[in-house]
Amino acid sequence: MLKLKFPVFMPVGTAASVKSLSPQDLCNIGAEIILANNYHLFLRPGSKTIQQLGGIHQFMHWDKPILTDSGGFQIMSLSKDSVNLCRIDDDGATFKSHLDGGQTHRFTPEIATKSQLQIGSDIIMAFDCPVPEGAGRKNAEICVQRTHNWLKRCVKVWKNSTLFTPQLFGIIQGGIYKDLLKHSTEFVLSQNLPGIAIGGAVVGSEQSQTAETIAYVRSLVPKNIPIYAMGVGVKPSDLTSVFTAGADMCDCVAPTRLARTGYLYNHEVKTERIDISKAKYRLDNNPIDNSCDCSTCAQFTRAYLHHLFKSRELLYYRLASIHNLRVMLKTALTMRKTPPQSPCV
Repeated sequence: MLKLKFPVFMPVGTAASVKSLSPQDLCNIGAEIILANNYHLFLRPGSKTIQQLGGIHQFMHWDKPILTDSGGFQIMSLSKDSVNLCRIDDDGATFKSHLDGGQTHRFTPEIATKSQLQIGSDIIMAFDCPVPEGAGRKNAEICVQRTHNWLKRCVKVWKNSTLFTPQLFGIIQGGIYKDLLKHSTEFVLSQNLPGIAIGGAVVGSEQSQTAETIAYVRSLVPKNIPIYAMGVGVKPSDLTSVFTAGADMCDCVAPTRLARTGYLYNHEVKTERIDISKAKYRLDNNPIDNSCDCSTCAQFTRAYLHHLFKSRELLYYRLASIHNLRVMLKTALTMRKTPPQSPCV
């Protein structure tokens, strides 16, 4: 049985790599689990290739847990951005690679689940049909029903797997409609899975709504089942909000993405981040954040980070990502002072 302490924030390593950081860097900042994406790994280098190379842990030299998202959200994004890239039906989705727009691929619940089993992650996500932002009730109902039908098919593949037995999490959909959320929660719980996730635009887009949704779902879910809020964590206070509401796990690309664009977390300012590109930091000998215990803050000044960013030096991306992720990981860690009710996965 996989062991995790909650709450936990998961750095995102979409293509089996957290951008600019090595596995040792991740260990040094306290990462306990990372997230990779099935859609991207399926396309490149290929889930079968990863399996042939010994699985994702050996492939990327990471010996701690890995969760893979199924690719449902990426499929939805493709279908929204261009009808020529993806078409979704009740059986699954047919799509063209975003890498070249050429070869046509097919994702069904069976294919998406088998792909994750081949990758060899510790937690795999069910293939779902996310409810997009602003979806009307009829559209939301269709997504919920597809998600439930697809979950049953994912469970069947998971239970019949002869490769190994990772943890399978089901995903709740329902959008802004509480009755649909309740219905979806009850259905996912009926599958007797080790964990449950909340997906779609209902989480992450607006923080008060996200916290309200998580608290509502938490009230319906037994305390011994962990809840994963998918794609949440743009700023440190987001983690405090969702963990207080009852989430046990979350992930977000924002910490490293913001770092790469010059935004570094700082608890002293209202926005919770500073823009290191600003000229006012050119002669600033302070660390990014005086309260941060990361190696970047211990060794380097804002002036140096400003110089690296302006010079487009590659070292900047590593130092900035170390800082932003350490802030998020430490935020989650401090919330363990009161032992969480949910047990280890």
